[in-house]
Amino acid sequence: MRRPACRHPGYVEYPDAKKSTPQCPAALRRPPRPTAARRAATSSGLVPFATGANCWSTGCRRGDTVLDVGCGTGLCLPLLQRKVGASGVIVGIDESEQMLQVAGERVAAHGWDNVRLVAAPVARAPIEGTADGALFCAVHDVLQSTAALDHIFAHLRPGAPVAAAGGKWPASWLWPLQPWVTALHAPFVNDFTRFDRPWQLLAQFVPDLRVHQLALGTGYLALGHAGAARSVSRR
Repeated sequence: MRRPACRHPGYVEYPDAKKSTPQCPAALRRPPRPTAARRAATSSGLVPFATGANCWSTGCRRGDTVLDVGCGTGLCLPLLQRKVGASGVIVGIDESEQMLQVAGERVAAHGWDNVRLVAAPVARAPIEGTADGALFCAVHDVLQSTAALDHIFAHLRPGAPVAAAGGKWPASWLWPLQPWVTALHAPFVNDFTRFDRPWQLLAQFVPDLRVHQLALGTGYLALGHAGAARSVSRR
């Protein structure tokens, strides 16, 4: 049975999650450069997106195995712990060893022994077995990687709850907000391609994806359930 979409006041749904979108200007593409310290310092601005993902996690149960894709410094780990409990397993994946060091300190401080941190690119991360859910929080570049999405969804059971949350360009009439959005996300976004609809590729893996706007359209929360794993279009 399809779970009802989670709604909060102020959310606005996008009826066509798969709608095409133009590519970003080359000037907004940048080489990888975020450090753990900088990401940790700026991640406080992403707390509303992580908190909003709690809506998705209601589909998780005690004992589930969940993937925290691009977990960074572990901002979402407390949320996931509350849902899966000590009998569950959380697999945090990030290619930055610096960020995982911070996440590891968070895990040690709380005494969590059910968290596995994997230092590897998402597309090549070793994932054992099949997971029961996946969270993509503030990982725009991962969501634009066909290889990463193929790999993650190959390790999700059909119907597993999936959520993506993060920033996006506001509507054109809110152009004064764009410099603020850029400054907030530039420390950990390498390429702003599809930043107006970051969920475009994800929608091809999540047939029932529903997208809601947050923070005057400068953020989004996308919720749904995994379909059959397959390759997505590179457009």
